[in-house]
Amino acid sequence: MQKRQLIKNAKEKLKIRNFLFLTLAGIINAFGVTIFLFPVKLYDSGISGLSMLLDQVTPEYLTLSVFLIALNVPIFIFGFKRQGLSFTIYSVFTVAIYSLTSFLIMNVLPIDVSFVSPLAGTDLLLCAVFGGLISGIGSGITIRFGGAIDGIDVLSVVFAKKTNISIGTFVFIFNTILYIVCGIVIQSWILPLYSIVTYFVGSRTVDFIVEGFDRSKCAMIVTTKASEISDALSDAFKTSGTIVNAVGGYSKKEKEIVYFIINHFQINKLKQIVHEIDDSAFISLQDVSDIIKKRDM
Repeated sequence: MQKRQLIKNAKEKLKIRNFLFLTLAGIINAFGVTIFLFPVKLYDSGISGLSMLLDQVTPEYLTLSVFLIALNVPIFIFGFKRQGLSFTIYSVFTVAIYSLTSFLIMNVLPIDVSFVSPLAGTDLLLCAVFGGLISGIGSGITIRFGGAIDGIDVLSVVFAKKTNISIGTFVFIFNTILYIVCGIVIQSWILPLYSIVTYFVGSRTVDFIVEGFDRSKCAMIVTTKASEISDALSDAFKTSGTIVNAVGGYSKKEKEIVYFIINHFQINKLKQIVHEIDDSAFISLQDVSDIIKKRDM
């Protein structure tokens, strides 16, 4: 009964819109890898990069598409309990699209990716930058719509906590080992070093896609005139803030904190308004990756 209920809940959460965007994500990722990286033997990060290496050192019938499925799907199933059924279904679906599109580009469509990139030729820097950029867009879209396109994301969540390291550090260590192994196998460090460029560009692109190009700012204003500041800011920016009670760590005097969300164009105006009301107010600014509101039903 519990298993049936789990499947029923997952079906209720699955959305056609997500599958459409995940299909697009898989196609984009495959395009970046097969058009820019694979032809010049640059390596993607994570399980995708490992699949590319195995494609080079195993018999011809064991292709990139085969390894993408063979390595990623068991990892997603392994992380099922922690990530949930919806995430697992979305992820396996996206990897399947990624694998199928890769197969079509490399084996069916009239595109020659044997020796050089059809768009960037043999320019390793162009291939590294655009390969990382395009595959990063695909990975970012996948994350935004509830899945993952590479099993390394699941492994990092599962093992990072067990090994007492951060998720980012786990991924970095995995990719460092991967690129060292690649260098040893192909007996050259030029391609693995350019692959680091791919990894850097791809990871930054994922951040931009997931968190947004124009991040908001969280302003935390410690003051004794919270009501006046909050009213002035609300009037100026046509939005409201939150007032939180606080106590000074040194003075032990009662203070208040105004929590207010702005964009980076509004920072100077916020400072001016706050210091006109309370010139001793303390302002702390932090990046906000996303703002989620639940609309009234």
